[in-house]
Amino acid sequence: MAFPERRSQLHLSRPYYRNKCVFRLLEHGLNAGHVSISGMWNRPITLASVVFLLVILSVPSFAADPFAADPADFTLKKIAEGIYAAIGSDGGRAGSNASFIVGSNGVVVVDTFEDAAPARDLLAEIRKVTNLPVRFVINTHYHLDHTGGNAVFAQAGATILAHRNVRGWVRTENLKFFRDPKPEQKAMVESLAQPDMVYTDAVDIYLGTRQIQVRYMLGHTGGDSVVIVPDANVVMAGDLVWQKHLPNLIDATTSDWVKTLEKLLADHPTATYVSGHGDVATVNDVRDFHDYLVTLREAVAKAQAAGKTDQALVDAVLPQLQEKYGKCDVPSSSSCWGFFKPFSTRNIMQTAAELNGTKKVPVPADKDGGGK
Repeated sequence: MAFPERRSQLHLSRPYYRNKCVFRLLEHGLNAGHVSISGMWNRPITLASVVFLLVILSVPSFAADPFAADPADFTLKKIAEGIYAAIGSDGGRAGSNASFIVGSNGVVVVDTFEDAAPARDLLAEIRKVTNLPVRFVINTHYHLDHTGGNAVFAQAGATILAHRNVRGWVRTENLKFFRDPKPEQKAMVESLAQPDMVYTDAVDIYLGTRQIQVRYMLGHTGGDSVVIVPDANVVMAGDLVWQKHLPNLIDATTSDWVKTLEKLLADHPTATYVSGHGDVATVNDVRDFHDYLVTLREAVAKAQAAGKTDQALVDAVLPQLQEKYGKCDVPSSSSCWGFFKPFSTRNIMQTAAELNGTKKVPVPADKDGGGK
């Protein structure tokens, strides 16, 4: 997640921006083909209608707020036959990237942006490509900037699928991204459309002959899904991959995250990756992001070993990161990664907490996926 946050509303500890029984569905082939499941549960839920305001990131440390503009919400890019990436603009209402996959008898959407309005725009773009129904939405994780448009697609008839932890967290953990949430903000989060189909380890969806693999992987939140389209060599990685952007580490376990990226690179060495933030990613982009996490962990560990804590630790590590990722005063610098200013210090402190064993991360609600 990389949410835009309104300074007066959102807690800047993590910045930025922004129904039916599963067995019955399986009996009827989900009207889409076939689904094979490893460790899947489903509970009936009522899909709430969600319309909520965009929350725009504003960080006090900025002399000039780069998120103050209102750029176009997203750019649609065709990256393979029947596969499109919707690349959100930093600071736009979309808040993140999304994508969709067209099969012979339906569509799968991966993530739904932060706000209902860009989600409706994405649905309109899908309709320009195909009249086939949107059969599934896959949430790669629970963060608001990837789930805020769920209701738009649920109302259009899509089944929302995610790892089981997402169902337990989407209406609870998202509250921490607001500082002292107002009643209407609390109501908005608590009415977010939850997944109505959940899995534990793996699930395969078939849109006719097109196979879509959904796999649980560790790192960003503890409830992350990676979506793989084998026939196109495309991987939708959600926020497990950030293309030339510093990541949000509020829920992260970077030790696991590094291993996940290594597995992705080993299993998909020539794939095109749809990142959670930034542009469509190459294998080299994924490797660069892996190296960022390794660099961060090593620099923090070295500073801790030297006895540094708090601001002294930040002062020791930040220049090392700035040299490789934060040279944003040089026009078109390849060493200027997005979100460096809002995330760099947080990345250091959150990694320090992880390495010294004091970091708190979300805990699964219950064994069946939780949620109200």
